[in-house]
Amino acid sequence: MPSSSIRCLLLGLLLLTAAAATPLRAQTTQTGTIRFGGLVRDYRLYLPAAALAAPTVPRPLLLNLHGYGSNNLEQEAYGDFRAIADTAHFLVLHPNGTFDNGGTSRYWNTFVPPGTPGPDDVGFLLALIDSIRLRYAVDTTRLYSTGMSNGGFMSYELACQRADRFAAIASVTGSIARSHLSACQPSQPVPVLEIHGTADNTVPYNGNAFFAPIPDVLAFWVQANGCGTPVTTPVPNTSTTDGCTAERTVWPAGPSGARVEHYRIIGGAHTWPGSAFTIAVTNRDLNASREVWRFLRGYRRLASQPTAAPTDRPVAGALTVSPNPATTGVVLVRGPRPLRPGQLFATDALGRAVPLSVTPEGDALRLDVRAWPVGIYWLQADGRRTKLVR
Repeated sequence: MPSSSIRCLLLGLLLLTAAAATPLRAQTTQTGTIRFGGLVRDYRLYLPAAALAAPTVPRPLLLNLHGYGSNNLEQEAYGDFRAIADTAHFLVLHPNGTFDNGGTSRYWNTFVPPGTPGPDDVGFLLALIDSIRLRYAVDTTRLYSTGMSNGGFMSYELACQRADRFAAIASVTGSIARSHLSACQPSQPVPVLEIHGTADNTVPYNGNAFFAPIPDVLAFWVQANGCGTPVTTPVPNTSTTDGCTAERTVWPAGPSGARVEHYRIIGGAHTWPGSAFTIAVTNRDLNASREVWRFLRGYRRLASQPTAAPTDRPVAGALTVSPNPATTGVVLVRGPRPLRPGQLFATDALGRAVPLSVTPEGDALRLDVRAWPVGIYWLQADGRRTKLVR
């Protein structure tokens, strides 16, 4: 949730930074859109040189999510992972959230109580990752999410709802809304890193009426992961003029192998430690981007993503299509919970979006495929994906 001062500083320096860096990079940033939930959603994808040189080698993928009122371009520069990705050879995906009710501030839908109508950002992010997978080699056992503020909230939301997809998450200045924490039921343990300042006035360290205190968030994941007794050590105070210090607490992994870590920035504000942009009290004793990747990189999701078989028989928790292969002009698409027409997204075998003709039919969606050429298609909805043979 960057302040206006953060946005002004970033906007003033982004073009200069990009202009200076571009000639030196063999890497590339691609921009694109997908249609999801009735909206066209856009993103930026950073591809390191190694991914371009060896495009068939599966690479880890990191979601880097912006804060409330910010956007993907600002987050790409403020919480910057590009130099790290160049040496560690992972993809960095910067999506944009939708606009809030006022139409001026981008956000991730993590604040209102679960079940309240609003954008399905969990479904969008999973659909986006799956669309990237159709074009680039992605190691699906090494999907990670991090973000600033509201982006940290969203990373926790992914861990709560889809622990089966993400190997680990990290939050910088984020938390969990109290209503979401009480509803959080991860399907399996998730390694978690939280970096947070004690003088954060936007997402208070000790919480408020809406946001859970950081100690409570950490306690939840310590219990969920079955972690051991914590060990706290001071971070060397290498910068004596930044106005703050830091300490690191590690809860050792339990039987699941998932540990919890926390960098407590004593006196730190609502800022990204080690960022190239100094706003308010920004810690200089550590670099949040480096610490986030150090934490995330050690984890690999144990089980592969289950893929719905092309069959008429429903599989619990999966997206199913009937009939499949589509021998008629119409198929029915079902999920583990009722689907809305705007949730369905389809691509052909080359990853190109396919126009849809969809209407509700009971607990299913009626999809007209008569105009589709013979071939293989991928259907995505509610964060799930399945293959349809036409």
